Amino acid sequence: MAVSLTRVFTHRNYAWFVGGGGPAYVTSWMQRVAIGWLAWDLSHSPLMLGIVAAADLAPMLVLSPFAGALADRKTPINIVRRTEALLFIQNTLLFAFMLAGWLNITLLILLSLWSGLVYPFHQAARHSVVPAIVPREEFATAIALDSALFQVSRFIGPMIAALVIPTFGVVGCFFAHAVGTAWYVFSLWRLDLPAPVREKKPDRSMIADVKEGLSFVARDVGIWPLFALLALASILLRPIQDMLPGFAGQVFNAGAEGLAWMTSSMGIGAAISAVWIASRGKLKGLTIIVYAGFFGLITSTVGFLLSPTVLIATIFTGLTGFTLNTMSTSIQALVQSSLPDNYRGRVMALYGMIWRGAPALGAFAAGYVAEKIGLRATFEIATGICFVILLAALPLRSKIAFVAERGRDRPGARRFS
Repeated sequence: MAVSLTRVFTHRNYAWFVGGGGPAYVTSWMQRVAIGWLAWDLSHSPLMLGIVAAADLAPMLVLSPFAGALADRKTPINIVRRTEALLFIQNTLLFAFMLAGWLNITLLILLSLWSGLVYPFHQAARHSVVPAIVPREEFATAIALDSALFQVSRFIGPMIAALVIPTFGVVGCFFAHAVGTAWYVFSLWRLDLPAPVREKKPDRSMIADVKEGLSFVARDVGIWPLFALLALASILLRPIQDMLPGFAGQVFNAGAEGLAWMTSSMGIGAAISAVWIASRGKLKGLTIIVYAGFFGLITSTVGFLLSPTVLIATIFTGLTGFTLNTMSTSIQALVQSSLPDNYRGRVMALYGMIWRGAPALGAFAAGYVAEKIGLRATFEIATGICFVILLAALPLRSKIAFVAERGRDRPGARRFS
């Protein structure tokens, strides 16, 4: 097991890629906590929390298909380098405006929108880079370890933020992330990757490429049901993490420290999950793990909503992090392992659209509904809907497993219906 987990780091490009991204992951979660708390501090409104989250996440819904088509046309690593540089500029402006005392809720929304417009292109290209820097037989381990490093940052970053915010204010977190993205930009230029080899196709429009990618997913019974389950979880349950500032301030009266502990706990659970998926190192059995993860996410969310204290709530946020990441990482590993390279950018852009964009709809809707009926009641309704649809989706499990768990070796898979 140890050899399997460490082997990917013997590849120079992979080591630079994750080594450069690691500090940026940590500081990004510091900034995420800081932005969430600042938005709550400025507004004390669940709806405003939803608007800030939507500004950051909603552009993914519109731009992801085009970002994926661009990644399949151009050299992905060049796109990642340029988009990360744009994110560094955004982080620097966020720090400068806060330091100058100019940052109000309107500017916070606009700067969140900046990152929202850039990130779809960054993520689509990034998903195409990871398979290019390790051999195909190490895809599942490389993807899950990359996820594990990101998830570890989800508890390290908020824990640091819990110390930084009371001492230096949110501006300290903004400064840290500007430094973290600067390091990431540097590390990306250390990668030495050849241009991808792709099939020559007749000149056609970007729209045609997008349609082709959507058609590929719609025909594949090993992909579209997994994406549908992920979309359901992303819209109805995942936005609870964007509402955590409201739970910390309004429900548990726990302040920024309580927010940081709940966010950290979610990250710890997600990190344990990612390491577990990476250590399995195989596709077989991942479909049932997806279903189990979804059921666990529903039950752990119910436990969080019923928690009487922030301490108990923190335990359940850890469980939600574990189950949500179990579901999402398993889906990514199944899909990535079966994709031909000329579709990878477009299909994984759809994954990114669901994973990062769909929660924008959920966060905005949850914020609006929570203004009327409260945070707890809003997510109690959401968990009920998810449970009913999960039961309805159970008959598809064997079909998904038959197709998705074969990876690239699945003759006639797309004809299975």
